[in-house]
Amino acid sequence: MPPLLLLALTIGPALAIGLTLWFVNDLLPACTVTEHQRLTAPDDAFDLVTFSRACGPTEANMQAALVPPGEQVPFDAASFVSIAAESDLRPRWDAYGNIELTLPEGADIYRQDENVAGVAVIYR
Repeated sequence: MPPLLLLALTIGPALAIGLTLWFVNDLLPACTVTEHQRLTAPDDAFDLVTFSRACGPTEANMQAALVPPGEQVPFDAASFVSIAAESDLRPRWDAYGNIELTLPEGADIYRQDENVAGVAVIYR
């Protein structure tokens, strides 16, 4: 097989795949994560972070997650609570090392875990 033909058969599909991925990436809405509050656990094991995530024209939602101390909230953070409202969740660590959050009345709740990383979550 001539080297030019082999080169064309290798570079052509790679270029087509790259351009397709670039085009599809532009079609997906960009998401932004806005951190609202951060509280370090009494034992310094985690930071409790409340944040909102907005993707494209959809309405932002409030979420809470535990992240390693001082680290940014990752784009794909696994939240343990998610509600369809921008609200102050009034997060706090209680004297026993539990997490306390206040959920707004009437808000649609997408996720509400009772425990996260071995820590109990109390909803008010």
